[in-house]
Amino acid sequence: MDDVAALSDFINLYFLPGLAVGCIYALGAIGISLLFGILRFAHFAHGDMMTLGAYLAVIFTASLGWSPYAALPIAVVGAAVVALALDRAFYKPFRRSPGIVTVIASFGVMLMLRSAIQLIWGVDVLTYYEGGIQRPMQFGLLKIAPRLVIIVLVTAALVVALHLFLSRTRLGKAMRAVSDDPDLARVSGINVEQVIRWTWIIGAGLAAAGGVLIGIHTKVHPSMGWDLLLPLFAAAVLGGIGRPYGAVAGGLAIGLCQELATYPWFSDDPFIAPGYKPAVAFSVMVVMLIWRPTGLFRGRVF
Repeated sequence: MDDVAALSDFINLYFLPGLAVGCIYALGAIGISLLFGILRFAHFAHGDMMTLGAYLAVIFTASLGWSPYAALPIAVVGAAVVALALDRAFYKPFRRSPGIVTVIASFGVMLMLRSAIQLIWGVDVLTYYEGGIQRPMQFGLLKIAPRLVIIVLVTAALVVALHLFLSRTRLGKAMRAVSDDPDLARVSGINVEQVIRWTWIIGAGLAAAGGVLIGIHTKVHPSMGWDLLLPLFAAAVLGGIGRPYGAVAGGLAIGLCQELATYPWFSDDPFIAPGYKPAVAFSVMVVMLIWRPTGLFRGRVF
């Protein structure tokens, strides 16, 4: 009986939450990989784009009483519009500059976004209104929180939609061509600026969706994007920078590693204290950079 209870706790308290967190990491890491593949720079403001998406949903959940699931599409659209404006104002002027210049610009954008969020919404921790407490769903030993199921299903739907877009549409194929060789793509007649705009739309939209989902899973606060940044880059590096499918695998792996590392494997105490979860992501990233810099899916090297 003790073994059955231990297995139930392992699945309900560690594996399923790790899978949900991994899905959120995957949505953010896809944007980082896409932006690096197309624009050749590491976007350090991407975590704060996730925060922005979470707070855009707060407008509708707090003021109008909407469910965060209903507010998610509007947050996605709003974050995409903001990303296009930021690109035009702060990134496009440095398109032909060395990559380090754009990276520094992204640090400035990161601080601007966080300050704007604090100015508009304050610094308090916020929660979404979900219309009451949801009871866990019972499946034998499993007691699954409905929000975990929805996070996994939403992520799966978005990843499938992205796959169909990249593999079936003309614009998706153009994005892949620009990622492989932007100069050759330009000579071939591909509108590179249009590809860049859609890269920002997709990257920011997925980031906003991830921000709303993490707000549903836990809470919303202004520094959540900074807290997410290390796991996001670890997921992108693990999967292979510039490889969106690798980012999905990397996100799931990092999320599961962080949660399972806190399981009491050898004693009654957690193997790693929960406060050291970011160190798990950092360790995985360092090991991958040393052992296989191109990642699992053979992406680009910084």
